Amino acid sequence: MSEAEPFFGLSPTHVLMAAIGGSVFVAYLLPRVAILRAASSSAILMILGLLAFAFVPGMPAALDPTASPRIWEITSEIAVIVVLFATGLRIDNVSSWSRWRPTVRLLLIAMPLTIAALALLGWAMAGMTIAGAILLGAVLSPTDPVLAGDVQVGPPLEGNEHPVRFTLTAEAGLNDGLAFPFVYLGLIVAAQGADPSAWLAEWVLRDLLYRIAVGAAVGALIGWLLGRALFSTWGSRAIEKSGPGVLALGAVLVCYGVVELAEGYGFIGAFTAGLICRRVQEKHHFHKRLHAFSEAVEHALTAILLVMLGSILPALWPVLDWTHTLIGFGLLLVIRPLVGWLSLLRTGLSSRDRLIVGFFGVRGIGSVYYVGYATGHMEFINEDQIWALVAYTIFASALIHGATSFLIDRYASPWAGDRPRKPVARRGASRARGAAGPSTAPESPNAAGGRADG
Repeated sequence: MSEAEPFFGLSPTHVLMAAIGGSVFVAYLLPRVAILRAASSSAILMILGLLAFAFVPGMPAALDPTASPRIWEITSEIAVIVVLFATGLRIDNVSSWSRWRPTVRLLLIAMPLTIAALALLGWAMAGMTIAGAILLGAVLSPTDPVLAGDVQVGPPLEGNEHPVRFTLTAEAGLNDGLAFPFVYLGLIVAAQGADPSAWLAEWVLRDLLYRIAVGAAVGALIGWLLGRALFSTWGSRAIEKSGPGVLALGAVLVCYGVVELAEGYGFIGAFTAGLICRRVQEKHHFHKRLHAFSEAVEHALTAILLVMLGSILPALWPVLDWTHTLIGFGLLLVIRPLVGWLSLLRTGLSSRDRLIVGFFGVRGIGSVYYVGYATGHMEFINEDQIWALVAYTIFASALIHGATSFLIDRYASPWAGDRPRKPVARRGASRARGAAGPSTAPESPNAAGGRADG
């Protein structure tokens, strides 16, 4: 040991490892503490990362997003595809078009309007280039399935899917993938200029139509094949030997990889695969175990990302000025609530429910992936501003939406819908534990499925 190295020195790398490990532990416990369910555990994790980097000198510089966007892209990519698959699994009832109408309106009306508004503000107020402004609108337009668990439907077979929660869940499951064409649009404008005659036809045919269709079609096919395999005789034996976690993770990665190889949008494929896999035997108790494992992986990866995100807040602070603050809070408190409320007119939702859906446009990990992907593939003049806006908007969203998530149950319109559904377990089999964590006792998917009470 050299004389210059103190015996009890604070190794930045080991401090970071301890912070990440602690964050995973905290991420699992916080949502289960009753007094903190309405508070923002996501914001607490970001603060943990901020404190770790603010008070320990010489922390690793590898997390600088402008210098190493690839780290952020890969980590957030895995987190998002796992949670999208789990989101598709936990939706109980998809049979009625009226349930999907509000979601379709949000995707086709609210999302493009949000992109346009953010791009205009980024260009006019923050002085961004046209390409940078388009990218800003694209990365901050989707709501997030990772950090929005408190405002979405519960685990599989719980039933009681209020239209507000169903709409927010389905929107978050789909718009992460639907933002990708506009991310590509920002990349195209940065490379080829703002003249649409040079790229519009190719963008519409390839990035807007082909990739969305392939993502949905291939994801649905893989989800159906996975469901048939899981509930077959040989699938039952495989599960008894390996457990649901291996199958869930393998299914997600296979689906995402195949869709991307076919040049489709893997995020759309992951959500669609979970949705269709659930439909093969939608009332089966085994879906709870698949979802529980996916949720455990999601918590761990999300905790790591939130600590990383909090750690870069001090470095990004000097980039921000009042215009960036205005854009971030304008998105959360004005743009999303307004365009969300307007897009839901004549959908069957009450005015109060439209207001709730419009307000709870949670921003999160999907935005991190998109900005990491874009800045990793092309250098943007305004990328430091975009990273700063994304990080601080996610932090503000975690605080605002986390502290107000109780409003859905308190103020949403009364609804007499699905009652909770209880899966019928085999005699002697362990009861699935839902979101509390993956069960260790194997259960055959050929066991009797659940039954709707109503």
